[in-house]
Amino acid sequence: MKIPYYHIDAFTGTLFKGNPAGVCLLESWPDDALLQAIARENNLSETAFLVGDKNEYELRWFTPTVEVDLCGHATLAAGFVLSTLLQVTDKPLLFHSQSGTLQVDREKELLYLNFPSRHPAPLPCPDLLTNALKTTPLATYASRDLLAVFEKEEDILALQPDFNLLSQLNYLGCIVTAPGVTADFSSRFFAPSVGINEDPVTGSAHCTLIPYWADRLQKNTLKAHQVSKRGGELLCHNEGDRVRIGGQATLYMTGTLHLSDL
Repeated sequence: MKIPYYHIDAFTGTLFKGNPAGVCLLESWPDDALLQAIARENNLSETAFLVGDKNEYELRWFTPTVEVDLCGHATLAAGFVLSTLLQVTDKPLLFHSQSGTLQVDREKELLYLNFPSRHPAPLPCPDLLTNALKTTPLATYASRDLLAVFEKEEDILALQPDFNLLSQLNYLGCIVTAPGVTADFSSRFFAPSVGINEDPVTGSAHCTLIPYWADRLQKNTLKAHQVSKRGGELLCHNEGDRVRIGGQATLYMTGTLHLSDL
């Protein structure tokens, strides 16, 4: 078996920034164990696997340890591969996933994800979160992920979490956020429970961040900055039960996976 493979830096126009994702184009679905083994071998935050044709695909995402229900940067990477490298011109690109049908549109150098909104609900700060972050946030909310709000960007840059404690939370990941310095808001994302201590740029987290900040700032068009070491920039639009997340992507590598010995 030979699988076309692409390594894309997502949510950046510069190599070695943003969030690297693997994209594998499949003719049909193999066993899940093989998909997981490929993702583990790639050792990226997520590897996206696609089965389909033209502008419509089934899409799944795997971290090095588990399959996840939604991934933004690897979907952006998949859209970049199809629209830029394979020159699929039919619009929009449609991806059928565990989180429903997702869309990717291209507008000049930007790709826009159309994802479900995940409005966070307020909750008391869990003691485990305070212990893991070694500080108490101003407020906490929850959707798929925990959302911890801080006063300023400097506060989240200073965090050095206990990842072992964070992995014990009953949420996929933990988003920390604050007003931005060069953007409307900034964030970091930790997900040790699925094998990712800190994700460089997390599209799916913005399904929660966008409705929160749109309500707080009373504006529906926002600029976001994920302040990981690699960093990433996202253009965000709140559309009620959907969000649009825009960003650039950059090609790092193309190749072929050779699985003839399996």
